[in-house]
Amino acid sequence: MTTNALGIYEKALPQDLTWEEKFNLAHELGFNFLEFSIDESDERLARLDWTKDERQMFREAMWKTNSRINTMMLSGHRRFPLGSKDPAVRKQSLEMMQKAIDLAVDLGIHNIQMAGYDVYYEEKTDLSRELFVENLQKCVEMAASKMVMLSIETMDDPFINSIEKINHYKSQIKSPWLQAYPDFGNLSAWPENNVPQDFENYIENVAAVHLKDTKAVTPTFKGQFKNVPFGEGCTDFEGLLRLMVRLNYSGSYTIEMWGGDNGDADPLKEVREAKQYFDNLFAQVGIEQEPVVK
Repeated sequence: MTTNALGIYEKALPQDLTWEEKFNLAHELGFNFLEFSIDESDERLARLDWTKDERQMFREAMWKTNSRINTMMLSGHRRFPLGSKDPAVRKQSLEMMQKAIDLAVDLGIHNIQMAGYDVYYEEKTDLSRELFVENLQKCVEMAASKMVMLSIETMDDPFINSIEKINHYKSQIKSPWLQAYPDFGNLSAWPENNVPQDFENYIENVAAVHLKDTKAVTPTFKGQFKNVPFGEGCTDFEGLLRLMVRLNYSGSYTIEMWGGDNGDADPLKEVREAKQYFDNLFAQVGIEQEPVVK
């Protein structure tokens, strides 16, 4: 029996709540923590420039509700990528990372999940790859100086879609402050991946895990990487969770959903169903969830 914390992605919850209400709701739904989002929208990028008072109010809401934020999901680099051919965009991407690290320090977040894209909206080239690696090195140095972990997510994009590929970049940037944040669904969607072997080979690099279902990429289908109901996709959750128990993984899991951000009529119904789905699986495979402190 292993014990793991289970969190819920911020975007799964209704968005018209205060932080105190969000934290309390996460506990009521049975989760140990919220995952914080800095995506490419102006609204969430603005969080990087929160004032000292705004940061204090957020911390006070966490303390008052006995809450924590395990991970910041930093997907804003889709809009301002590290590998952009535009020097001004690359400069902005590094400024974004420095602000994210400083915000993480102020809010008590220890792990920043990075999106594993060299570029997203631009053409991928050998140059975009090289610029990504050069700037990733700078990001890791920034994070290491503040003792914040950077964890690259396995993506819906072939650039980095396996833990093995993350490990390759770790071989280029040798630092304990650069690790992997694999997504069960994203890994499972790519037919070239041997997902269990990927974890067996690189479990020591896994800092956190996303729980998400997907539909597989085929020669005639680009795959579906969002909004696939749990159990209806290609992800073998029971097999992978049993594997994680055998490998003695003690990090956190986060359920990744978008109901609240999509404006769904009843996002909490979907969250409760997802929580029950994983409660049942955890019981089957021998995972005990960390007690929820309200």
